[in-house]
Amino acid sequence: MTTSFRANIEPQCSTIFTASKQQYIARFSKFCGKPTSYALSRKLPSLSVTDELKRILLKNRVVSMSSNVNESGGLTYKDAGVDIDAGSELVRRIAKMAPGIGGFGGLYPLGDSYLVAGTDGVGTKLKLAFETGIHETIGIDLVAMSVNDIVTSGAKPLFFLDYFATSCLDVDLAERVIKGIVDGCQQSDCALLGGETAEMPGFYADGEYDLSGFAVGIVKKDSVIDGKHIQAGDVLLGLPSSGVHSNGFSLVRRVLSQSGCSLKDKLSGEAVTLGEAFMAPTVIYVKQVLHLIGKGGVKGIAHITGGGFTDNIPRVFPEGLGAAINTDSWPVPPVFKWMQEVGKIDDSEMRRTFNMGIGMVLVVSPEAALRILGDATGANPVYRIGEVVTGEGVSYR
Repeated sequence: MTTSFRANIEPQCSTIFTASKQQYIARFSKFCGKPTSYALSRKLPSLSVTDELKRILLKNRVVSMSSNVNESGGLTYKDAGVDIDAGSELVRRIAKMAPGIGGFGGLYPLGDSYLVAGTDGVGTKLKLAFETGIHETIGIDLVAMSVNDIVTSGAKPLFFLDYFATSCLDVDLAERVIKGIVDGCQQSDCALLGGETAEMPGFYADGEYDLSGFAVGIVKKDSVIDGKHIQAGDVLLGLPSSGVHSNGFSLVRRVLSQSGCSLKDKLSGEAVTLGEAFMAPTVIYVKQVLHLIGKGGVKGIAHITGGGFTDNIPRVFPEGLGAAINTDSWPVPPVFKWMQEVGKIDDSEMRRTFNMGIGMVLVVSPEAALRILGDATGANPVYRIGEVVTGEGVSYR
């Protein structure tokens, strides 16, 4: 789950480069189909950014958190090192200093529109990228985490910026990662505007890197999806995920460690390995969601990230409303069943840590639900997963 809040942050743009810089620029330009001057906008070594753009891009920070309670005595997210209590306390303190926390993206007024900004990373999924050697799709994950957040307001993504940090720049490895970022931007129909490549000797382990991403979109003020008109009886529609996406990987890694399995082992009953199943790239929902919004009747949208259904769906509801989820209304991917069995993880913990096969939830009117479900195809399935009810929180049946 992500909680956004305004903050004054002055970006630090110092970067150390080696002789491989020119190789890197050339390869980046080749992937983007842009001239070398475009690659130079990635702040190699510097990029001039206006104060206005800084404020738009950097006014939101993110805290990821999930549950730490497991009635079965099995593994929990807290066991894996993620403490929801600490995250909640930080948000409480920040709320005293800056109003407006709680949205998936931050809205900045611009004429008759809002710019909608979001930022995120891919968490410890990076650890599995290092172990499996699958680097080509981690950039898709990076783009997805931000653009999926801002589309929940009805915003069309305009542009994306990335931050790639490593101790020693491996040009071939960076090339593979950034190819995924380019792919993600193409999938979400937004421009890769630039970014930062930071080389910091001694800061990261050999062969490792970190990623952050920043997306900005736009939506007309009279078209913002904000949940204000949601009412009891509205329908919850779910868009399927590709698997774990990019949240909960601290618990994933703990389950893997406990299982004694290798990432090269086959996922039981499936044609893919565990590593391939966990590294499946996050679905980018932008085009599908904007298409559904265009049909009318969409009142609220929740991106199901860390916090699962339990923490994310209520974020779009007015006070006094909750959700009733029919847990047998969509197919749960085998990777979740494997984790729950091996880690002896309670149902409630799974539902507050993982997406369980549904990556985006739309709250729509009953009439819109009939229309959307009637138009759904095998290539883009949509599931009726529950409804809005009186009373707060999420119940499962």
